[in-house]
Amino acid sequence: VDVCEIKSSLEHAGQSHVLQFWSELSEDDKSTFLVELSQLDFNELREHCERAAESAKADHSATAADQQIEPVSSEFIGSIRKSDHTALTGWENEGFLQISQNRVAVLLLAGGQGTRLGVPYPKGMYNVGLPSSKTLYQIQAERICKIQELANAKHGSKCTVPWYIMTSEFTLDPTKKFFQENKYFGLDPSDVVMFEQRMIPAVTFDGKVILQDKGKIAMAPDGNGGLYRALVDNKVLENMEKRGVEYLHVYCVDNILVKMADPIFIGFCVSKGADCGAKVVEKAYPAEPVGVVCKVKGVYQVVEYSELRPETAEQRDPGGELVYSAGNICNHFFTRPFLNEVAQKFQGQLKQHVALKKVPFVDREGNLVKPTTPNGIKMEKFVFDVFQFSRKFVAFEVLREEEFSPLKNADGAPLDTPTTARQSLLAQHYRWAMAAGASFLDAQGKALPPRPRVTRDEDPPAVCEISPLVSFFGEVRPQQQFLRDVTS
Repeated sequence: VDVCEIKSSLEHAGQSHVLQFWSELSEDDKSTFLVELSQLDFNELREHCERAAESAKADHSATAADQQIEPVSSEFIGSIRKSDHTALTGWENEGFLQISQNRVAVLLLAGGQGTRLGVPYPKGMYNVGLPSSKTLYQIQAERICKIQELANAKHGSKCTVPWYIMTSEFTLDPTKKFFQENKYFGLDPSDVVMFEQRMIPAVTFDGKVILQDKGKIAMAPDGNGGLYRALVDNKVLENMEKRGVEYLHVYCVDNILVKMADPIFIGFCVSKGADCGAKVVEKAYPAEPVGVVCKVKGVYQVVEYSELRPETAEQRDPGGELVYSAGNICNHFFTRPFLNEVAQKFQGQLKQHVALKKVPFVDREGNLVKPTTPNGIKMEKFVFDVFQFSRKFVAFEVLREEEFSPLKNADGAPLDTPTTARQSLLAQHYRWAMAAGASFLDAQGKALPPRPRVTRDEDPPAVCEISPLVSFFGEVRPQQQFLRDVTS
């Protein structure tokens, strides 16, 4: 790699400062840095830095979206809560049929580290303190094993639900090692496809690339919306096509209650002829800090809570329910042809979102500085920003206490902690056991009084963890088979 050519390209991109410590680097460090720099597209770099600087100056509290907003039409919304048994059973049967025919895969967005949890490893490796000590990765893997088993039993098939896992530079190697050490949690390694999303430079508020070391640029994943470019770069769409996959269930790693390859959701979307769908939960209260799935200028999108005026967020329909109640939980359905079209035609048009971050950097004297306030911009794309390109979009409302409990913060925070995630799962399993006719005894053998309503943020009267290998989502099986699985 020619250093003069790199220097010229950096000057053209307005980033000549990147080589300010060149003379201080060892020969090995110079070689490594040149390889890193040679992988950059310098025209893209210039545009990226200019866009970042412009975005930092923009007013992100503008209510332009709010002025032209409307809710998703009722005919395009399905609901666990509002649908009758016949409709739910029909969607579930359709979903199981597609799964049994090897047409369904799941895709995990797992590029995030556990920084906010206070751990140096990927979130999926986190143990929230369940009696079994299972990690998020293990819980999800076992749910895939179980959904395959249920589909096979229903249709006499031998199906596979491939698991595509998008990682980042930070999470790929530890995730691979973790899966290998745990023998892929019972899944066939060939059906677990890991790939890496792109990394992009972090930039100062005035549009300059940040150096995290004298010979290294500060890089960050390009957000979960980087999925669409990563699908092309890593030939993942080709892998899906070879396997005959037509439908993808895409979700984030941190939701402990995620219902993998949910047959009801898959079946609903397929029955409606949708190319794109979103699971939503009813907002808990008008100002809840969660994005809302809606339409703006007739186009489906997610509007962030900060972009809604209070009077808009508080609107209610004649029945007293919030008009803008469809809370986004990053849980989506896509057809493979839709993903292919987005990746080939539209991914370059996705909106860039600004995230102001505290980015460690090297100052002009070469000293490492760890800032206490945000000093840099990380530009991110969001996975849901492709809704606008859908020809047939649908939303599906699910119950929060059954399907959404994210893990984002360390214990001590008010919400979304290991404790709240653990409570959500154990409360769910207690409800399942009670619905199946179980009774719980105390240490003296006396029956504990049942509590019919256990919420997601409290401990149930008895600790009861049910393995996903025993029950996928609360379904009850013949007693003898159940006892064999539990005792083994």
